[in-house]
Amino acid sequence: MAEKKLSFFERYLSVWVLLCIGGGILLGKAVPEAAAALNGFAVYQVSIPIAVCLFFMMYPIMVKIDFAQVLRSARTPKPVLMTLFINWAIKPFTMFAIAYFFLGYLFRGFLPGTEVLANGEEVELWRSYIAGAILLGIAPCTAMVLMWGYLAKGNDGLTLVMVAINSLMMLLLYGPLGGLLLNVNAMPVPWQTMLLSVAIYVAFPLLAGYLTRKWIISRKGIDWFNAKFLHRLTPVSITALLFTLVLLFSFKGEIIIANPLTIVWIAIPLFVQTIVIFVLGYFVLARWLGLSYQDAAPAALIGASNHFEVAIATAVILFGLSSGAALATVVGVLIEVPLMLMLVAVCKRTAHLFGEGDRDESPYMAKPTE
Repeated sequence: MAEKKLSFFERYLSVWVLLCIGGGILLGKAVPEAAAALNGFAVYQVSIPIAVCLFFMMYPIMVKIDFAQVLRSARTPKPVLMTLFINWAIKPFTMFAIAYFFLGYLFRGFLPGTEVLANGEEVELWRSYIAGAILLGIAPCTAMVLMWGYLAKGNDGLTLVMVAINSLMMLLLYGPLGGLLLNVNAMPVPWQTMLLSVAIYVAFPLLAGYLTRKWIISRKGIDWFNAKFLHRLTPVSITALLFTLVLLFSFKGEIIIANPLTIVWIAIPLFVQTIVIFVLGYFVLARWLGLSYQDAAPAALIGASNHFEVAIATAVILFGLSSGAALATVVGVLIEVPLMLMLVAVCKRTAHLFGEGDRDESPYMAKPTE
């Protein structure tokens, strides 16, 4: 069997993001009314074009999830419990603390100015950037982590289980945790909009993905679903993401041109947060729990990476496409691929620190039954 690799789109995601930054800035300068008109086509402050794009960012991710595997997690719960502890009890609060230290204290003098949010309230830009970091911190990855775990030669079945469980946990905890930390950051929290964003960008794609998966597998079989259907969906999510980024940067072009180091200041705390969470999960908790390498690698990587699709969607619907919060979530996309590939390499080089375990006996390695 040929070794699975990143697709062309995935391998050069950071390059496409950089091109979208440039394209969006040029669009904003050349035709400023175009993006504004698209974003103005809205219902209850939800931009219809952006909502369509964000749905197609999420749907291809959700359709891959096999919830039947969640039941098997009870047989060896330690890696799943470790991931849940990191994602929901540690990561949101370390992200807030690290972002506030860098953006609200250390770099605050380099982030001047204010902005008017979608609800008409004026806030400092540095608070808006922290809000974007918060939204990243409360969104554990459920997409690219499937690839990170595979490239690290981890337990693919365990990765799928954690993706399914974290998708369900987001339905319960994303809104309350986001509201709590945004309040601490003195950002307005429109609760109805927050719940609507979770429903639109998590619950609806999750339900659509589940029903699609069941329907196709019942008629075509699991092999056709994996080989044909998922292959056709691969570029859809990233294409929708890139189109959204062009619109986003068409709004933020003036700020970026005036403050070109803004992206660097935002990237630094996101980088530090990722390293801190990875070290905690991989080198501390996984070894303390006695996990095998095949379980330790994906369990740590899912905590280190972020679900930037949900974060971008929530930032856009809460604070507007042109908000600093939306920009901060996009910086998360920009650094995600090179940083996670670096951590995959770290995992492979340090695999000798863990026991190999018996992959054949792991309940996560069983083939899904449909």
